[in-house]
This record gives sequence, structure tokens and C-alpha cells, in this order.
Amino acid sequence: MRRDLVSVYRCPGTRGILTLRDEVLAGDTVVSGQLVSSAGHVYDIEDGIPNLAWPLQLTEADTAIREFYDGRADVYDRYLPLTFATFSENEDKVRREMIDLLSLAPGQRVLEVGAGTGRDSEIIAGLLGPTGELFAQDISRSMLLHNRERLTGIHQRAHLGVANACYLPFPDKFFDAVFQFGGVGEFSDIPGFFREVARVTKVGGRVVVGDESMPTWLRQTTFAKILTLTNAQFAAPLPLEHLPVEARQVRVRWVIGGTFYLIDFNVGEGEPEADLDFQIPGIRGGTHRTRYFGQLEGVRLETKQLALLARDKLGISLHEWLDGLVRREAEAVLKDKEGNG
Repeated sequence: MRRDLVSVYRCPGTRGILTLRDEVLAGDTVVSGQLVSSAGHVYDIEDGIPNLAWPLQLTEADTAIREFYDGRADVYDRYLPLTFATFSENEDKVRREMIDLLSLAPGQRVLEVGAGTGRDSEIIAGLLGPTGELFAQDISRSMLLHNRERLTGIHQRAHLGVANACYLPFPDKFFDAVFQFGGVGEFSDIPGFFREVARVTKVGGRVVVGDESMPTWLRQTTFAKILTLTNAQFAAPLPLEHLPVEARQVRVRWVIGGTFYLIDFNVGEGEPEADLDFQIPGIRGGTHRTRYFGQLEGVRLETKQLALLARDKLGISLHEWLDGLVRREAEAVLKDKEGNG
């Protein structure tokens, strides 16, 4: 870990700044030591890789996932290509096409969540040029050791760290793009993951996320049933309901034999904007905002019919008539009460 990254990382529990303690340095690299938050949370650095996983005591689900990948890290790259071979897909071509959706440019700062052994990390790093930065995070340290071996000599500004995808150890609006493929279905808090992605991505930044999920129109086919028997993740739901409110220009497609979803979007700021205050022409009148916030208790049907007749006589919208009528009556009652009080 480069020493200057101490000022970059944040406590994933409090989002506060961290300080370095008991460091062992090799030039500008922190070989070992601890990152400490003002709240007293301590994160170890081992062999240059900081462990910023939160909570400090992982949940049972997150622990199981970490142990699963720790136990398979040494053979992961041997078997993963079978997924692409099953559907007669060219793995390098598919990965590059997915990463192309990030619209990366040299010099950008990119986060890869669940980076694993670096099969995508290698491609991303190659697109960022000598001044770009890749932060590759994974909950499994064993997977990251293979990632580091793959990236050695390819990119000098690739930073590896252990982290929980649902608690990212970075400042707000820090990255130009975020990439995650193949892990979402195993995250313990999928809505939390998407909230974190929106938090750490700059406004206008790009996000690409994908994982197994058989499309609904295929789920009853023999094709789907055979694949799902081997890998239950193919039955996972498409996580559109968990996308953050900041997601803009959302697109969904299926890749790798049409069995993995791929969602890409731009990150906006807060809720979408619209003109909710223009006067709506017609009998009802009012605005979108007044129709939502200005609702009153319903009246009897005959009362409504009389109101419509009165509106016709006056030649104004129902909103304009009722708004003035209710206001005048309310003000008169309040004034009378004040006078008698």
C-alpha cells in the first residue's frame, strides 16, 4: 500500500479519516502496520494489503463467502473459463465489451468491487494509462494475492484492498467509474451495495454491474432448469428494485449466452428533476405538486357535481376555484375565532 493512500482511505464504519500506526515502510510502500479511526477501529495492513472489511466481526453470511473464495482462490482461474466455454463465448472479448461500457479514459480513477483474481482488473488497468488509478477491492485476501500477481508489471498505480462491498472505505464522489461483475448475488446487503456505489462515484460517473440471473422469459425452459440445477444463482432475481435513486440512463442487457444480466448507468445527484409547478390546462387545473400535496378529504358525489357546475359558470379551473374558496373560508373562520378569543 502506498503511504499517500492513508489520506484516501476512510473508516468503512464511520467514514472518518484514518491515521497510520506502527508502520513498516519499504520506500513509499507501507508493508505492514495499522490504519486507525478516531473511533478506535483498527484495520491491519499485511504484506502491503490493507484489510478494511466492515463490520470488524463479519456477519455469518459474509464470513461464509470470504471462506468460500479463500478456499478456491488457487483453482479459481482454472475453472472459471468453463462458464464462457459452455456458451461458446470468447472470454476476453466479452469482458472487454462489458468494460467498454464504462467509457474509460486515461488518467481516470476506477473502483472494481469484488475484483477477485484480476481477470477484469487487468483489462481495466490497461485502459487507464500511466496516470490512471485502479482500486481493486475484494472480501477475500487470497483472491487479491492472485490479482496482485496478475497486475505485477502491468500497472504501477493499482491498489489492492480487502473490503466488504456493502461498506466501501472511500470518500464521497471519489471515483470516475465503478465496475462489478459476478458478485452481486452473494453480497449480504444488495441495496446497501448500490447506495455505496452511488455515494463514492462522481456525479456523471459510470457504473457497470452484472451477475447471474436467468431472464424471466427463459426460466421455465429446459435450458434454464439444467443450468440452475448446477448453479442456483441463475434463479436470482434481477436487482432493478435496488438501484439507487441517483441512477440515470439505466440500461439492462443479458450477456454470456443470455444468462448474466448487465446493468449500466450514469450517476446523478439525488432524485431526478422535473418541472412540477407548471399550471396544467383543462378542467382540473392546478400543478403536479398541488395535486399531490394539496389533497383534501373527499366530498359527497352530489357536492362534487355542484362544484363542477359552479366551475363551468365561473369559467375557471376547479383547482383555481377551490383553492380560492377554501382559503377565503379558512381565513374567515380563523379571523372570527381570533376576534372572539
